[in-house]
Amino acid sequence: MTVHIEIARGPLDTAELRGLVDSQGCGSIVSFVGITRGMEDGFSVKSLEFDAWEGRLEDVLRSIADQSISKFGVKSVVMAHRIGSVKPEENIVCIHVGSAHRSEGFSACSWLISELKKQAPLWKKEIREDGEFWKAGLG
Repeated sequence: MTVHIEIARGPLDTAELRGLVDSQGCGSIVSFVGITRGMEDGFSVKSLEFDAWEGRLEDVLRSIADQSISKFGVKSVVMAHRIGSVKPEENIVCIHVGSAHRSEGFSACSWLISELKKQAPLWKKEIREDGEFWKAGLG
């Protein structure tokens, strides 16, 4: 069972991250990539600004990755999240899950992004054409 966690201030290379999945014995790699939308509430989004409790973020992501391995029986989890400024159409978060079968891979990947949004000490501000808005909650 392998876990790789990355916190990035620059672009996320999803293919490079995919290469970090330990796929030996796997029949499935399920991936999720979240990107910045260019429109929100009818207004153009210039960027998202992600602030994080950097001293805790990696530990929280590692913990939920480890939990997903136990809970779903997957073999490998790679998670990466941007901090700082992220422009429209740029990658914010990337999750790759290696598993023996697709069903546990899909379940684990869905659970991981939901838990990341609940638990990760990340805060998001939208910079739009009509102003700046902190989004409620974590993730």
